[in-house]
Amino acid sequence: MGIYPPPLENLIRQLTRLPGIGQKSAARIALYILGRDRELADELAKSLVEVKDRIRFCSTCYNLTDEDPCGVCADETRANGILCVVEGPGDQLALEESGCFRGRYHVLHGALSPLDGVGPEDLKIPGLLRRLGREKIHEVILASNPTAEGEATASYLARILGDKGVKVTRIALGVPMGGDLKYMDRMTLEHALNCRIPVRT
Repeated sequence: MGIYPPPLENLIRQLTRLPGIGQKSAARIALYILGRDRELADELAKSLVEVKDRIRFCSTCYNLTDEDPCGVCADETRANGILCVVEGPGDQLALEESGCFRGRYHVLHGALSPLDGVGPEDLKIPGLLRRLGREKIHEVILASNPTAEGEATASYLARILGDKGVKVTRIALGVPMGGDLKYMDRMTLEHALNCRIPVRT
């Protein structure tokens, strides 16, 4: 028998199924919900059901949306021929929140990882290739993450896009703003040196 009443134990157990939430965090969240008005629990439950019922993938870019096509794909002002390829919806959201990109996106939903059994057929690559001619794409920006899997994905995409008549670029990788060289790993320093740019005077 647990130290909490069964319904509370069950809520804690369900919360621990979420990524990054351990037993103590789950207990703290559950007790917080229990201590608030009923309205919080009702709204939380309603939001969980609504997101499962209404959120789906955009049939064009495969981003999360509640309408198809999504707002970015439907926005004609963003049809500038530049397509940014990212690994997941969180990556697209980060770029979009920065406000520094005004083209369209394509979400792969993963990265190549042979050790984990993830091959090209598991990613949204066919949809990417279909979009090239249909949307008059002239540049594809590869914005996969700077990991071994992300690099493998970028290399693979660069190879298959190379003969499609589009410019293929990779986001710059290297030392972040505010970073300290002595704390950088070898791969970061190598990318920083390889991606060096002329200094504006």
